[in-house]
Amino acid sequence: MSTVVISVYKVANFPDGGGHFWVYMQYVQALLRLGCEVYWLEQLKPERDPQREDVLLAMFFERMKRFGLEGKTLLYTRERAPGGTGSLQFAGSTSAEAEAVLQRADVLLNFHYAIDPRLLASVRRTALVDIDPGLLQYWMSTGQLVVQPHDYYLTTGETVGTPGARFSDCGLPWIHIRPPICLDLWPFTYIPQAEAFTTISTWLTTDFLKVRENGKTVLRENTKRVAFLPFLDLPSHTHQPLELALYLTEQDSEDRVRLDEHGWRVRHSRDTAGSPEAYRSYIQQSRGEFSCAKASCIDFQNAWISDRTVCYLASGKPAIVQHTGPSTYLPNGEGLFRFTTVEEAAAAIESVNTHYERHCRAAREIAETYFNAEQIVARLLDETLGSKIPDQYRPAPARGESGTPGMTDRRDNDS
Repeated sequence: MSTVVISVYKVANFPDGGGHFWVYMQYVQALLRLGCEVYWLEQLKPERDPQREDVLLAMFFERMKRFGLEGKTLLYTRERAPGGTGSLQFAGSTSAEAEAVLQRADVLLNFHYAIDPRLLASVRRTALVDIDPGLLQYWMSTGQLVVQPHDYYLTTGETVGTPGARFSDCGLPWIHIRPPICLDLWPFTYIPQAEAFTTISTWLTTDFLKVRENGKTVLRENTKRVAFLPFLDLPSHTHQPLELALYLTEQDSEDRVRLDEHGWRVRHSRDTAGSPEAYRSYIQQSRGEFSCAKASCIDFQNAWISDRTVCYLASGKPAIVQHTGPSTYLPNGEGLFRFTTVEEAAAAIESVNTHYERHCRAAREIAETYFNAEQIVARLLDETLGSKIPDQYRPAPARGESGTPGMTDRRDNDS
């Protein structure tokens, strides 16, 4: 049995992010199904209020227990030290116990791009997992982010490291995977009377791109707020309710009023999707998904598809999402629609409503064909561990994947 440590980012400190939790838990559950021993590694940002931190930790450990990781968490804080890096302190385990787990692990799957290098050095084999394709490579190539060396580099971006990419590959040999979904945990849920097309997102963040324009460095907002503004009038083009479950702050109040005035339903994601179970239920009760993509996805044309959209598809919910560039495998017009204009989005909603059950079943089939977590994670392990994976844990290629260019091959890059 292989031991895998998965290093995640900002889950314990963000208990209201049910969808953020699922991004990493899909990998964990697939690893468990493949017979691996799995440990969860995460840096905890200390809270100013000790009582709030106690609540966060209690909630975190309870969730880990529900998902089969009781006693398998390596939650740490990093002490600040003048002029240097402070020591690592672990919650729920000693430093010696954590070090022993890391030293015997077969591989560390790292989603925390700025992980403490001492943790990487403790593991015999490391793999960076890129879930921000295009954006991560842009940060790295422009010096905005320093990523420590890893043994393997995995990406969910279809165009990363390909000749058609609009961004640097950073001279790294990227292995292509897809966002995984545990199909048994996200069953087909057909509710023909469901009304609203929905999505779940953070509205306004501190996400800005540093870009060069006319010889000057400027900041460009890279948020869902600016993504949705060009489609503000969409509700006037359809009779179908459109609902946004957004993580909102007080400073978003004007935008919420503006959305309301244009016919959007707006709810706080904390109320609708603030836990893993609530997030799943909200998606299952939706008619489908309607969502726009961040500006970076459009600019980079990375053929990106959200892990959230994959959850909708697996649940049998047709997805209408903004086009992020040509894809070698993503279908368009049957279960999944990729729009560029308000008119195309409205037409897609009409198409889904005209043959709703057909598109629901097509959505589920897309998830089964391209995003089966056990198949994706088995290949990930095969790339990083090779012969250590028993044959019974090597699923046959999913339909449509065998021979697909740029998806499962490890590319050599001389640049």
